[in-house]
Amino acid sequence: MPLRIAVSDLAALRARCDMADARTADGGPEFEDGAVIPSGLWQPLTEEAGNGLLARSWTPPSTLVEIVRPPSPTGHSLDHLVAPLGDANARYLGQTLARPGMLTTTDNYRDGRLIGLHLDNWDKLTYGRKPFGRRRLALNLGPGIRYIVLGDLDAQAVCRAVHPGDHAHRHPHTDDYRTHVAAGHPIRCFRVRINPGEGYIAPTEYLLHDGSTEGQDRPSAVAFWLGRWPSGTLPSLV
Repeated sequence: MPLRIAVSDLAALRARCDMADARTADGGPEFEDGAVIPSGLWQPLTEEAGNGLLARSWTPPSTLVEIVRPPSPTGHSLDHLVAPLGDANARYLGQTLARPGMLTTTDNYRDGRLIGLHLDNWDKLTYGRKPFGRRRLALNLGPGIRYIVLGDLDAQAVCRAVHPGDHAHRHPHTDDYRTHVAAGHPIRCFRVRINPGEGYIAPTEYLLHDGSTEGQDRPSAVAFWLGRWPSGTLPSLV
């Protein structure tokens, strides 16, 4: 399944979403070799492109992106903030802080280089199971605005393209996307603005993604949880 977003108000999505092509990072020291990043040539989301992102009636919740308003922190531990949402096994992953002006935000802890757009691998799923991973809930703690950047091609489609002979036995990986883009195949990416107090639920095991603070002048902290939540569990912002 390609990128699908739960939308009841396309105008609201278009007001906070831009689109651009993805490319391979230049050979500078900031990014890992082969990292896939947005081109930076952002354009407003068109109505046609927006309609292409709309969730279908058959879109599985496990592959759905939702732009939501999570519960507000109350001063208690963030570990338990999502307890009322219905997944007793939801896992708090912690917080990260992104400085202003970052095209992408996730680094490789071994050397500090940015990894660019990537797949998560918490559930270590094979090709056939990749659409059924847990989704990630994020809450922007502020003080600044951030974006979630999402690629339009899912992990299974890219794995099939890169490994046509034996994809069924593989674990789809960020490297598949790097190979795909380096070979000149197009991937479009979309960035959705997430204001402080807002968040998203996304299948980060299944879709190319990363955070961004590009064009912002304040840092943004974000808290993450991993779990299984039905679609519509939280109020939608779009």
